[in-house]
Amino acid sequence: MPQTADEPDAVAVRSWCSLALEALGREREAIDAINVYPVADGDTGTNLYLTVESAAAAVEAVFAAHETGTSVPSAADAVRAMAHGALIGARGNSGTILAQLLRGMAGVLAEGTGGDRMRLALDRAAAWAREAVAHPVEGTVLTVADRAAAAAAQAAPGADTAEVARAAYEGARTALDATPGQLPALARAGVVDAGGRGLVTLLGALVEAVSGRGPERPYETPVPFVPVGDAECPAGDDGDGGGGGPAFEVIYLLEAGDEAVERLRARLDALGDSLVVVGGDGLWNVHVHVDDAGAAVEAGVEAGRPYRIRITHFAADRAHAHARPEPARRAVVVVVPGDGLAALCREAGATTVLARPGEPPASGELADAVHRAHAREVVLLPNDADLRHTAAAAAEQARAQGVRVAVIPTRAAVQGIAALAVHEPDRSFDEDVVAMTSAAGATRYAELAVAERQSWTTAGICQAGDILGLIDGDVAVIGQDVPGTARKVLDRMLAAGGELVTLVLGENTPPTLAEALEQHVRDGHLAVDTTTYRGGHQGAPLLIGVE
Repeated sequence: MPQTADEPDAVAVRSWCSLALEALGREREAIDAINVYPVADGDTGTNLYLTVESAAAAVEAVFAAHETGTSVPSAADAVRAMAHGALIGARGNSGTILAQLLRGMAGVLAEGTGGDRMRLALDRAAAWAREAVAHPVEGTVLTVADRAAAAAAQAAPGADTAEVARAAYEGARTALDATPGQLPALARAGVVDAGGRGLVTLLGALVEAVSGRGPERPYETPVPFVPVGDAECPAGDDGDGGGGGPAFEVIYLLEAGDEAVERLRARLDALGDSLVVVGGDGLWNVHVHVDDAGAAVEAGVEAGRPYRIRITHFAADRAHAHARPEPARRAVVVVVPGDGLAALCREAGATTVLARPGEPPASGELADAVHRAHAREVVLLPNDADLRHTAAAAAEQARAQGVRVAVIPTRAAVQGIAALAVHEPDRSFDEDVVAMTSAAGATRYAELAVAERQSWTTAGICQAGDILGLIDGDVAVIGQDVPGTARKVLDRMLAAGGELVTLVLGENTPPTLAEALEQHVRDGHLAVDTTTYRGGHQGAPLLIGVE
């Protein structure tokens, strides 16, 4: 979609994300195949794809918020959303560095557009990415980013955005071809740097987004001389847990202040290698390779609040690639809004995906959870109406790998709990899916929320600070306090009948509320049972289900 070259707007940012995601989707497997550094685990292309997918989803969310009005997002809103989406969805070493590159660019482009701003954006991106890596190595994506920025700086005076982007692209591909001569691991395998290859793809998409046509010289990834699994990595970087490299990759998002993060960097640097910490303004993405995964997580706990913790055992992954154990017959993957429900579902045998408020999981994250479940048959419970398309895309990815997947359209966590309660892996797949779907469908759901501003609702006009009682997604009650609103919501739901009430309390909701509501149900509905769970750090103070 062509844009005025001097003034790329939010639509151009959206187009860049879409084109980059499409290109990485085509080239993902080729990039995976040349991934030999820092660990030959063959996932750089996939990690870059999932990172950009998260960035694109964040940009789409900004556009969706403007659908009801006549305005479109500003370029600043779009680039900031892109950077934030990449930060929270960054995967692996390559994805984490890419998130910092995008963050550096966004900080400049949010303040203005044009050729000179693009030069500065690329320069800041390269500098910030290098600063985020504890021990930068030449011949990697960092070198490619540096050369791209240098080439952009040499573009003709007065060059527009498209011309600067083309110069950066050409500089990046020239630098990429030189990476085998800078990094012995690449030379031995006969490949270019996989992360740098992904950056060239991203810059090619940028050229097309701001000019309306792709690069004149599309890059073709050379075929490796030897299989990746046979490539010899440098000492200390093979990551196989037994030959000198760290055994685990640890990644998590972290809510913490700048000073705490600086202390964390020093501690993690002493624990392992491949340390990359990106982010700012209180939210960070931490990536490190270590032998003691627990110590890396504990360091995060001391620094702030880590979440979305991912720990990968390199040796186990390699062993599984050659001799993986027989998969289970069936598994359930559940999206949950809080860590309390995550623990509950794991106890029931489910694989969980945590959905933080305002940070829904991308299809790649759901597909990864299906993969982690390691089963021939998987039931996926998205527990959010807005995730139906995401879940469907994840299911398609899993089916392409030979996994039978059924998505039950659960719209709330309490429906997922009801479905999981009747799950029976010993019966046929179709019968199990029907029973779980029936249980979910028979569960009405509600939640309490705090109004952020004055607005019209289906229950009337609410003011900022009012407590809203939403039943099946619509505002049904407007109240002044949580207990009173919860009682009214329960009475409305139970007026249509019910046998079991499920209460899920948020992290800061006192347990006395559950006791009061249980008593309220007993007083007015003698034949109705009540069960209570602690949901942990979830968005709503109270979730309610009535079966």
